[in-house]
Amino acid sequence: QKDDDIEEGDLPEHKRPPAPIDFSKIDPGKPESILKLTKKGKTLMMFVTVSGNPTEKETEEITSLWQGGLFNANYDVQRFIVGSNRAIFMLRDGGYAWEIKDFLINQERCADVTLEGQVYPGKGADENEKVKNKTKPEKAKKKKDAEKKSSNSIKEDNRATKQREEL
Repeated sequence: QKDDDIEEGDLPEHKRPPAPIDFSKIDPGKPESILKLTKKGKTLMMFVTVSGNPTEKETEEITSLWQGGLFNANYDVQRFIVGSNRAIFMLRDGGYAWEIKDFLINQERCADVTLEGQVYPGKGADENEKVKNKTKPEKAKKKKDAEKKSSNSIKEDNRATKQREEL
């Protein structure tokens, strides 16, 4: 082996070989279990929204408390403030993302957590926002429109042949 070769653990994430997935641990009833296994060992980001109308400084303080709680539970999380009420939590190991999401949505000031395109409402969400596990609004709207079109066409053309009219 050459001295200038980079060891496998020191390679950038995109050049490392993916970890083997143990399919015996996958629960077919829970699609999140598949995501957990595929994201294990990979960097993952989640968006967190603070409820109320906080200033950027308040958001900084609140998310700092959450980050400290996660640090005390041995989760390596970096935090970036991206708005007056929004932050990004970056995880080195995406396999823990759903455990961290569960911690965050149980915080009083957490409005919602966005993880892998899914929006999970938190304790601090408005009552009308507490629709469990909703997708991003644009996707949901497109999906509903597509369902309406397909259900209409099914109702109209449900028979193999048209009904014969009586004379």
